[in-house]
Amino acid sequence: MKKQKLIKDLFLSLFYSGYSPKAPGTAGSALALILGMPIVYYSQETLFLASIFIALVAIKHIDIYEEHTQTHDDKSIVIDELVGMWLAMSIVGFGLWELILAFVFFRIFDIYKPSFIGRLDKKVKGGLGVVGDDALAGILAGIVSVLVLQIAQSIFSFFNL
Repeated sequence: MKKQKLIKDLFLSLFYSGYSPKAPGTAGSALALILGMPIVYYSQETLFLASIFIALVAIKHIDIYEEHTQTHDDKSIVIDELVGMWLAMSIVGFGLWELILAFVFFRIFDIYKPSFIGRLDKKVKGGLGVVGDDALAGILAGIVSVLVLQIAQSIFSFFNL
């Protein structure tokens, strides 16, 4: 039983990055970025599918955790950050600026929870609510990152920079 609890703690806290005393979500997102880099370098599609699989497993285990502890969206649970970051990374692909922008926009959308992200966070309970808002933040971060890069490329091309 202890081994099973240890594995679940490792999974939900993303190798204990969720226990960071300062900004556990950012620590989890940074670790997710590092863990996702070799996968996205190999294949964006593989990273996307891995994020969906992990999201489904995370939703189930977060539901169990919340039922057992009677706590919603515990700060130590950062596996949802991995899902969001990997979704953003699977949209932008492998490149220095792409990954930097995906990370920055994901953190902004995850922290401030604009529009429908905030509504989902408040209205959907359990694992789906915990993972869902980060998944939406990741998708939005990926799309915004691609748009920013396209605009920057257009500006540089226009001015022959």
